[in-house]
Amino acid sequence: MKLIKNIFSVNQIPILSWSSNNPLNFKPKQKTFIFLILGLFLFGLGETILIASSQGVSPWTVFAQGISINTNFTIGLSTFIVSVCVLIIWIPLKEKPGIGTILNAIIISIVLDYSYPYLPKPNDFFYQILQSIIGVFIVGLGSGFYLISNLGAGPRDGLMNGLTNLTKLPIYLVRTSIEISVVLIGWYLGGVVGLGTIIFAILVGPFITFSFIILKIFFK
Repeated sequence: MKLIKNIFSVNQIPILSWSSNNPLNFKPKQKTFIFLILGLFLFGLGETILIASSQGVSPWTVFAQGISINTNFTIGLSTFIVSVCVLIIWIPLKEKPGIGTILNAIIISIVLDYSYPYLPKPNDFFYQILQSIIGVFIVGLGSGFYLISNLGAGPRDGLMNGLTNLTKLPIYLVRTSIEISVVLIGWYLGGVVGLGTIIFAILVGPFITFSFIILKIFFK
């Protein structure tokens, strides 16, 4: 019960010994850089596990799937193109990328393409849902490493920050509007929206905060 209470009481990203003091630092400590790469790898792996479950994926991956279906690009290449387009939008929004921002776009896209052939693709509904939950948990763990590294917002997070500053609207409203928009467009283009998408929406927040608690204990 105490752990659950802690999960829902976390209200900020922890600062650990390996966290960068500056998100625009392009020469981070070796340990920080390693944890950044690990976090991005885990994030991409978790997303790919979701794809392999065939029960629906996160909103932005639905969007990338839709593009992939209509262009014959791989899901990784489609994700990379989306990331680059979002980063271009950063320019008028006056957002500044860090090394984590750039590596976010590259590493996650590569992991999506190269890990997919080796992952289980269950036909049984129970195992598909179980795999979806595992995928979201790994995304949450990867997000913990990535966010605590503090080496630059991800492309989509920067878009949210920029639009929030531009419109002066609440963060939750801006982020929700973005997520709903991309999932609807992706679904229209043929991306998979299913129970896995709902599982992602419900569990990714708690899993991220759970990862903060775990990393504070084992990776100070």
